[in-house]
Amino acid sequence: MPTDVINKPDELFEIFVNAQTFKTILHSFDDLCRVLRIDRKLIGYGKRSLYKILTSKLTSWKSKSLWAKIDKRGLQKEYENGYACADTKVCIVGAGPVGLRLAIECALLGARCVVVEKRDRFSRHNVLHLWPYVITDLKNLGAKVFYGKFATGQIEHISIRQLQCILLKIALLLGVEIYQNVTFIDTIEPTLTQPNWRAHFEPVSHPVVSTYDFNVLIGADGRRNSLHGFQHKEFRGKLAIGITCNYVNHHTREEQNFEEISGVAKIYNPQFFNELQQQTSIDLENIVYYKNETHYFVMTAKKQSLLDKGVILQDYPDAARLLARDNVKFSQLCNFACEAAQFATKSTSQFKFEFAENHYGTADVQMFDFTSLFHAVNASRIVERNGKQILMGLVGDSLLESFWPTGSGAGLGFFGLFDTAWAILKFAKHEHPLKVLVERESVYMLLSQSTPENTKNNYQLYSINPATRYQSLNSKMCTIEEIRHLYDSDSIPTIDMNNNHIISTKTNRTPVRRTQSFKQIPSTLPSNGNNTEKETLLVDWCEEIVDTYAIEIKKDSKAFQNSLAFCAIIHHYRPDLIDFKSLQPDRPISNFQILFDIMHDQLSLPIDRKLQNSLILSMKSSIEERIRQSSIVILQLLYTHFHHDHQEQQLQRRRSSTALLDVSSPILQAIQKPIDETNNNNNNMTTNININNNNGGSTIKVSALVAHYSSSEISSSSSSSSVNSHNLIGLQSERAPTFCFYCKEKVSIQDWFVVEKNVLHVKCFKCDTCHLQLRKTNYQVFIEPITGKMTFHCRYHKLNKPEKVKENEKKKKRVC
Repeated sequence: MPTDVINKPDELFEIFVNAQTFKTILHSFDDLCRVLRIDRKLIGYGKRSLYKILTSKLTSWKSKSLWAKIDKRGLQKEYENGYACADTKVCIVGAGPVGLRLAIECALLGARCVVVEKRDRFSRHNVLHLWPYVITDLKNLGAKVFYGKFATGQIEHISIRQLQCILLKIALLLGVEIYQNVTFIDTIEPTLTQPNWRAHFEPVSHPVVSTYDFNVLIGADGRRNSLHGFQHKEFRGKLAIGITCNYVNHHTREEQNFEEISGVAKIYNPQFFNELQQQTSIDLENIVYYKNETHYFVMTAKKQSLLDKGVILQDYPDAARLLARDNVKFSQLCNFACEAAQFATKSTSQFKFEFAENHYGTADVQMFDFTSLFHAVNASRIVERNGKQILMGLVGDSLLESFWPTGSGAGLGFFGLFDTAWAILKFAKHEHPLKVLVERESVYMLLSQSTPENTKNNYQLYSINPATRYQSLNSKMCTIEEIRHLYDSDSIPTIDMNNNHIISTKTNRTPVRRTQSFKQIPSTLPSNGNNTEKETLLVDWCEEIVDTYAIEIKKDSKAFQNSLAFCAIIHHYRPDLIDFKSLQPDRPISNFQILFDIMHDQLSLPIDRKLQNSLILSMKSSIEERIRQSSIVILQLLYTHFHHDHQEQQLQRRRSSTALLDVSSPILQAIQKPIDETNNNNNNMTTNININNNNGGSTIKVSALVAHYSSSEISSSSSSSSVNSHNLIGLQSERAPTFCFYCKEKVSIQDWFVVEKNVLHVKCFKCDTCHLQLRKTNYQVFIEPITGKMTFHCRYHKLNKPEKVKENEKKKKRVC
């Protein structure tokens, strides 16, 4: 009997590890805590308190191996042993893979984290392609303890449902609170009677979330996110109808012999698609097949083929009307998907595919327009009411929808959540709100262009710090003026950005946006010849900026004479050009030289050497009039550049940098047609941009979009925002081969590994001498002088270079 009692906690832990549904995972964890006599309300939720108790009471070999992995992750310096965000309370809307993974990061930081999910089950069977760093990250968290088949051999994918189960278990062990059947409605601002931020949920009478106070709110509930205040844009190419379907995997001998198709397009393998069309009358552009818990297929079908097969009843020019439920015959859609699956797997006529069930208990097959891609204009915002600030952010598909043929959904989702966790850490450290927003939005500009090829390859060193993941990181890419509207405050703050200090002066007025508290300066100077009015406007503009740097200019002209006022203006708009803290007031000549060099070399302003000397001599004089006139000359140059011309350029650069598809690049030659749409659910403004060719307005094909995304891995260098500039017409003929350089077998788009402009499998990148696996940092190339054959070798091998070969041949001839 005592033995049974001793083993019971470990047995319950084993049941918890093997649980495979949302409800059973939650119930088994409650049972485990009850047997261990752990009162979660009594011990608290932050500072990893629950995790510390579990590690002391569960001592089986499996639990110890899990604790070792989580402890190693928790030792990263950013977490500060679980006290970095000890006073922070986080609420995450959505228990998808990205939302749960972010909850784990918040728990490791020591914050209290509550996750609300409107569903009561995990039913998404769709399979995610995993980037190498995602696999490393999940292994380091102990994913194989919960799912032994994870990332075995060449398998680099996992079903969404299985990934949710893994992350849910880890989150619970770290003390994350997760509540099902709870829907987020809106935030509730602080008042005199209720001084903290809360939210309105359904059901209203929920015992925990209805009274939960938080200061960080994250939306992780998909493209139709429920957080207000975030604008979204939509990028749309030519109509491309995607079909996803899941079939039950009975694990029979015939099913085990099915070969996966990790991604193939018609332009790469026309024979396959031509045979498919001849035998079944099904015309596809792409197809993907992954074998997991289910047989998962994704395919892109031609509209005419769907009309001919009776799937779509009537042809409409509008995509929403075309794919509406009343215009789709569901039984024919199921037959269409089954025929394509049977041909792709080369199954026998006796084998019948059986559809898996979705959340609604029907066949798990759906049809949609996948070229409709949404992304948020901004990743975060900070709202202040009655002295209480809240950081709001988006992650996952709420932030950035990925283009599915590239298999980047999980990869970009994890990158984005790490960036958000870094912003939460900065916010918890009470850094200035504008500084937090500048860094978060600057990092967000890099996200859409990130790939495994242009990010750092030492995955073991990855952390929430963006510097450990991005190769070319500029955390000040955005200017304060660009993101100032994201700080929504009901007070008028006095800001000292250099000392990282903010003093809020409360006013008895209705809440207004942060930008409305500043004096509005005209974008152009008056042209009526009134010099006094011009000078007044310039001085007011300068005073508004330098006031944040604790510089006085109206009562004292020293700030002009030592150049600090002018340098402050440049630092305000372009902090990347000048280190303001290094300037010294008692060295005016040096300061002016720095100022003039930047104005002439970086800003291309008309200030030659003669004018520079004249201005410096005027500033050194004791005559106020000469100082004033010289100051107005410099101010007018800076005003014209920054406040009028440069502001428009910066806004245009900000819009283009966050785009999923660079519609201004030569590869697309697009015509942008913004269309404002209103989402009745969340009142978020969306912009619809159609991407067309210049050739008679013909629209871009899906296969060309696939080619554009995948070719950027070869054509781009280390720059994360570079794009392929080849014309779309010649793109197919100029693409690198899609067959492995070594084994000559086909390489799917997701598995491309580019070395010396050659495409090959990762497993084929081996030393030609010793046959050991190579990496991009430890190889050398040898080219045969006669045949021109290229081979790869380890760096330490001594190879006969072409020059030495020629010398040896000459010596042999002399001997003969």
